[in-house]
Amino acid sequence: MALHLVEATFKNTVIDTKEAFEQKVSALKDAVQEDNINLIEVQVAKDFSRSFFIFESEDEAVLTSSLENKDLSVELVKAVRIVGKDLEEVKKQSEEVNYLVEWNIPENITMDQYLDRKKKNSVHYAEVPEVSFSRTYVCEDMSKCLCFYDAPDEDAVKRAREAVNTPIDSITEIASDK
Repeated sequence: MALHLVEATFKNTVIDTKEAFEQKVSALKDAVQEDNINLIEVQVAKDFSRSFFIFESEDEAVLTSSLENKDLSVELVKAVRIVGKDLEEVKKQSEEVNYLVEWNIPENITMDQYLDRKKKNSVHYAEVPEVSFSRTYVCEDMSKCLCFYDAPDEDAVKRAREAVNTPIDSITEIASDK
């Protein structure tokens, strides 16, 4: 089964609390399992304006169709791979993240180049000990990646990205239980 990043919002629903969001996600998770689709992870912006889902599915078209039939307005679906964490660790959902960094990868970078660069530069996260890097989802088409962090504030995330010499296209504060 392949992993897919889905950026989407719930249709016809105003969500303004984490509890309301979690109720919608729970219903969605149960509904997509009927289509042999597994929800691995979901993160939502602190203001509930954007949602980032990671699904495990055999077929991207089936995934997209299933989601659109289940009260989601799908904005993006991309095959991804996880870097920095084992998928089984992520499934346990034991780690807290509170910032998401999106980076649109330049066209000339291959997956192997990206992975080599990440391995070489990731040791520099130690220079910003207040930030904990968790994981990255890299789009298989090398268009973008999403990196998850636990950090005291946005400035700390920016310092961590500078330490590993990697740009930021956007930072989203994630709704967390902190």
